[in-house]
Amino acid sequence: MKIRIKGNSIRFRLTKTDIAEFGKQGFVEEKTEFPDGPVFQYRIERKAGITNMEASFSGNSISIFIPDKIVEEWTTTDIIGFSHKAAIGKGKDLFLLIEKDFVCLDHTFEDQSDNYPNPNKLC
Repeated sequence: MKIRIKGNSIRFRLTKTDIAEFGKQGFVEEKTEFPDGPVFQYRIERKAGITNMEASFSGNSISIFIPDKIVEEWTTTDIIGFSHKAAIGKGKDLFLLIEKDFVCLDHTFEDQSDNYPNPNKLC
């Protein structure tokens, strides 16, 4: 799972294995360890009783919570992703996006063996 953050926008990209694990366990998490001990975590988690995606930041950890309906649809179909604008007050929103991770069309050093085939590879 990868995370991309810019301003008030958070995007998680999940590989095939991540999606399978999320569908089975109800969560996937990653962590980045820094020198001298600090750890940054990010997590996607299934949450019953909500209708839209939600997010929280606590203890150096970003969590995005996903409604049951989206989890079922996303993990069992070819749907690429889901997004939501969560109001954060003062007329501002936090844009949340979860999506399946596709193979890059350009050359990269990153291991992409577990990514989804890019639908634009014939362009």
